[in-house]
Amino acid sequence: MSKPSKPKPATEPTVFVVDDDPQVRKSLCLIAQSVQLNVEAYETAQDFLDNYRPDRPGCLVLDVCLPGMNGLELQSRLASLNIHLPTIIVTAYGEVPMAVRAIKAGALDFIQKPYGRQEMVDRIQEAVSRDLAQRQENRKRDIAAARLASLSRREREVMDLFVAGKNTKKIATLLNISAKTVDFHRWNVLEKMHAKNMVDLAHYVARHLKSPPDPSSG
Repeated sequence: MSKPSKPKPATEPTVFVVDDDPQVRKSLCLIAQSVQLNVEAYETAQDFLDNYRPDRPGCLVLDVCLPGMNGLELQSRLASLNIHLPTIIVTAYGEVPMAVRAIKAGALDFIQKPYGRQEMVDRIQEAVSRDLAQRQENRKRDIAAARLASLSRREREVMDLFVAGKNTKKIATLLNISAKTVDFHRWNVLEKMHAKNMVDLAHYVARHLKSPPDPSSG
C-alpha cells in the first residue's frame, strides 16, 4: 500500500488506485502524477476502505480481481455507504464480463490491460472533473436546503404559491391574509433565499430544490 506522508486537504482531488499487482499500481501512480494529481495506491479493497473518507474528492481506479473483497464487492460496499466516487474499472481480457457488470452497477468506465497512457489520463481527468462538479452541485443544494429551512411556515406557503404562478391578490385570498402581509412575507422570502425577485427565486428553486407543491391543490 502506498500512501502520502501526510493527509492532503479534502478539497484536493486524489486518484485512488486499488490493484494487487505492484507494477500496475506503480504505473497508475506515475500516470496520475504526470498530470499533477495526488494519488494513493492500495493492494486490497479493505485497505482502501480503511483509509478513505467520503469528503475527499477524486476518482477510484479499481481492479476487478482482488484478494479478499473483489472490485464488484467494493463497488457494492461503497454504494451501501452512499459513496459515489467515480470509478474506472481496470480489467484483464478474461474479466471483461465482470467489468460490464460493474458498469451496469454504476462504474464510469472500464479499460482493458494493457492500457495506453493517454487513454488512462483522459479517463482519470474526466472522472475527477465529474466528481468535482457533482460535489459543487451537492454543496449548492445543501445551501439551498438550509435557506429553505430558515423560512417560517407562512413564508414557505407564500413562496410555494408565488413559484406556482399565483399573484399577490390570489395568495392573499387563498391564505386569508391581506395583500400587504403577502408582500411582507415575499420580501422576507427573497432576503432569506438570496433571490433578486420572484422570477429569480423560481429559477433557483428549479435548479437546486425539488419543485414545491402547490398548497392550494388537493
